[in-house]
Amino acid sequence: MEKRALTLTRDAVRRIHFGMPLRQFGIALLLLALFAAGCQSPCCDRCGMGGTGGGQVALEHAEGRVRVSLDGQLFTEYHYQNVSRPFLFPILGPGSVKMTRSWPMSEAPNEERDHPHHRSLWYAHGSINGQDFWSESAKAGRTVHERFLKVASGRKSGMLHTANKLVARDGAIVATDERLYRFSTEGEVKIIDVEITVIASHGPLTFGDTKEGSMAIRLAETMRLKGKVGQGHIVNSEGIRDGETWGKRARWVDYYGPVEGKTVGVAMFDHPSNPRHPTWWHVRDYGLFAANPFGIHDFEKKPAGTGDLKIRAGEKVTWKYRILFHPGNEQEARIAERYQAYAGSGHSH
Repeated sequence: MEKRALTLTRDAVRRIHFGMPLRQFGIALLLLALFAAGCQSPCCDRCGMGGTGGGQVALEHAEGRVRVSLDGQLFTEYHYQNVSRPFLFPILGPGSVKMTRSWPMSEAPNEERDHPHHRSLWYAHGSINGQDFWSESAKAGRTVHERFLKVASGRKSGMLHTANKLVARDGAIVATDERLYRFSTEGEVKIIDVEITVIASHGPLTFGDTKEGSMAIRLAETMRLKGKVGQGHIVNSEGIRDGETWGKRARWVDYYGPVEGKTVGVAMFDHPSNPRHPTWWHVRDYGLFAANPFGIHDFEKKPAGTGDLKIRAGEKVTWKYRILFHPGNEQEARIAERYQAYAGSGHSH
């Protein structure tokens, strides 16, 4: 491609130079140089399907958080100190618009103040050995950051790998987990790959059958379906739309709507290797968007406990998800095509 573009440019220069005034020749030469550079661009569409990825991804430590930047611009921050559980906030999508609700981390106009435990983007479950790790009530457990296993910046992606303890309300450690986040871009699309490994380090575990969980995000107020400012839509891999997507199984779900005057969306992919793939979705019309492989009793009205998942002492279980922040709706962002590429890769990144 580079040699062909260069040859075309040289041939064109020979043609335009003949009989052309010097000033006009200089302008023409500049335009041809720009054309040749464009032909060599690795990514030529706004959705990034033709590209190999974005530029520099930088992770930097700050007080109680890790800042993630893409080419020098803030993407998100990982909050881990003095919180009920680690979470990512803010999340700045295409054009740096705010993709998640600000409250309760900060104040913003026209936001509903329900569910204070819905903190931007997080992982938690409402019943692990009977302990609630989803809410922030006085009886709830906490996910406590223990240490960083790896924090790495990179040319095309960055990585954050943490170890955590799941601590019950009485102070007992129920389990431990490792959380791996990879940050990257494809054109205007920003990507977070999440890998959650829960370890039965302190005895056997039961993930309880409840809708309250698990890989979750609370979207910007204008993206929700209902409410004073909500103008959003939901669609899943099976073609089901809006409120009918709740409690259904699907390989992916996309939730899109206007933010700051432009249509943007969030897609979440359930990796084929995940237990109980394709997962059920606790995706609500008020902006809650969660993959939940446990809540079968709530979703399908089956007997209580149908969705329980048991892990023997010393064993572990892993879930992988890809979360994309994209311009446009699911068709414009080619979400179905992106999912096929993700699922066929055999990896979470």
